[in-house]
This record gives sequence, C-alpha cells and structure tokens, in this order.
Amino acid sequence: MPVIRKKKHRKKVRYSKIVIKLSAKQKKSLVNYCKARKTTPAKLIKKSIRRFINGFDKEVPLEYYATENQLQLFNENNEHYDFTDNSPAFAAAGKDK
Repeated sequence: MPVIRKKKHRKKVRYSKIVIKLSAKQKKSLVNYCKARKTTPAKLIKKSIRRFINGFDKEVPLEYYATENQLQLFNENNEHYDFTDNSPAFAAAGKDK
C-alpha cells in the first residue's frame, strides 16, 4: 500500500506597497519605454532596483554604509590626491605647453 504524504504548506509571501510620484511627462516616458520593451512598469522598476533590494534582508555590509566624508579624494592605495601646482599631474600637463 502506497504511503500518503501531506503537502507542505507554502509560507505566505507578504508584500509591501511603496508609492512614488511621477510627473505626467515622466509617466508617459515610462509607459512608452515599457511598451517598446514589452514589459510592465512594475517589472521594469523591480529589475532596476533588484541589486539594492536583494541580499540585504539580514544585514548590510559595512562598505554600503554612508561615511562622514563622502568625497572620493583617495585612490585605491589610500593615498591623497595632490591638487597643487607642484603635483606630478600638473607638471606633466605643463610639459605639453
């Protein structure tokens, strides 16, 4: 006699509603773009923000937090860029004259 198994109940997905305001021109542009790409505005917006909304439900990595100094004044080696007339970048630019 075969064993009868119960189906596992799926966890109900909870959705949240987010409201944004668009001007008439922006809405018309969005609708026209979606019509050309054969998609819906909701799918387009979700696809556009997917990298920001997936993977951050538990914790946000430190690299994504805003810091006090938002200016990108440092290169990869954490060396300060020199914007004075004595810097090598300005010296190289001066040789072309």
